[in-house]
Amino acid sequence: MGGGGQQTDRITDTNGRFSSYTWEEMQKHTKHGDQWVVVERKVYNVSQWVKRHPGGLRILGHYAGEDATEAFTAFHPNLQLMRKYLKPLLIGELEASEPSQDRQKNAALVEDFRALRERLEAEGCFKTQPLFFALHLGHILLLEAIAFVMVWYFGTGWINTLIVAVILATAQSQAGWLQHDFGHLSVFKTSGMNHLVHKFVIGHLKGASAGWWNHRHFQHHAKPNIFKKDPDVNMLNAFVVGNVQPVEYGVKKIKHLPYNHQHKYFFFIGPPLLIPVYFQFQIFHNMISHGMWVDLLWCISYYVRYFLCYTQFYGVFWAIILFNFVRFMESHWFVWVTQMSRIPMNIDYEQNQDWLSMQLVATCNIEQSAFNDWFSGHLNFQIEHHLFPTMPRHNYWRAAPRVRSLCEKYGVKYQEKTLYGAFADIIRSLEKSGELWLDAYLNK
Repeated sequence: MGGGGQQTDRITDTNGRFSSYTWEEMQKHTKHGDQWVVVERKVYNVSQWVKRHPGGLRILGHYAGEDATEAFTAFHPNLQLMRKYLKPLLIGELEASEPSQDRQKNAALVEDFRALRERLEAEGCFKTQPLFFALHLGHILLLEAIAFVMVWYFGTGWINTLIVAVILATAQSQAGWLQHDFGHLSVFKTSGMNHLVHKFVIGHLKGASAGWWNHRHFQHHAKPNIFKKDPDVNMLNAFVVGNVQPVEYGVKKIKHLPYNHQHKYFFFIGPPLLIPVYFQFQIFHNMISHGMWVDLLWCISYYVRYFLCYTQFYGVFWAIILFNFVRFMESHWFVWVTQMSRIPMNIDYEQNQDWLSMQLVATCNIEQSAFNDWFSGHLNFQIEHHLFPTMPRHNYWRAAPRVRSLCEKYGVKYQEKTLYGAFADIIRSLEKSGELWLDAYLNK
């Protein structure tokens, strides 16, 4: 487990002590091939390790030259094991005169947030209820079985097929929330078991890639709604989002589409196409180009199972049509749920904020109800999920009052909306961004 090329000659000084560094020195090591991070005041050269990092090479690069302590704590359930992995990469520590946080972050807020996490851990908020996840998996498998039995018993008429498609889309959406749990290592105590079941759920039950998901999703969590770091705000020039990008595009006279109408064409190229077109292509391209052969085998097992079940009733052509219709409906479900706490929030370039502040400006909650919990896979508690990504989702409600109280103490805005209001905010936000673009395009 090697570190960077300059690692060994920087570990100690002539007296055998660890070298010490200032934040000014740290911030010189942010480029590809020369990346240092700070974790718990210790300095690590991760220049080569990024290529082997299970969470993907880019996520470490996003924290190069910065204090990554809060992200390190948030993403890794077994910190002692992770410290062992980091040990060979150690090259020194911060100078005693240097603050623990970089770029004038609020040390008191950071410390209070650390204390909050410790209290939640002590209260058992990071402990899993196995029955919750077993029942969730069971209801997905039950939906799959019901869909198959309905075709077998009632035939392939249009009405029955429509009902079957809705059931299959529901199973796919719920499987999407479940793979999210395992992907965040929030179910089992060991990372290995979480990774294994993650591959089963996302691969065999959904026909997607765990590696592809990890690479995208952890970047999103590490730097949410930050251009050039969060892949989820890379709109491929189809949309302009936030308040900064529209003006930037307008001033540069960039017009790939009529962005002032994006709140209208969103309904035609956003929810309908994300999963059945864009993700479908990206997943297979990613698996093949990066040699993710295990993921590909899990993915193939999904398609084999699906076509064995349904071609016997529908034939190949109509089984493909059914498959894409299911993906079409699932894509609507996925886009509205995931974007209701992203697109309307602050979207900008890197501002180097502390963990709590960065997450709170980039996401919001949706009011709690039994339906909202189920419909969104508990992502109606998006704030708590982003702050504590390894926390089992059935415990978010326990953490929420404590988080809200901490936010009030430091004047950090904690937003909670109705489900309908959050959906409407997506469209309002796109319309506002489109107007900003048009004004800049015509007048600046």
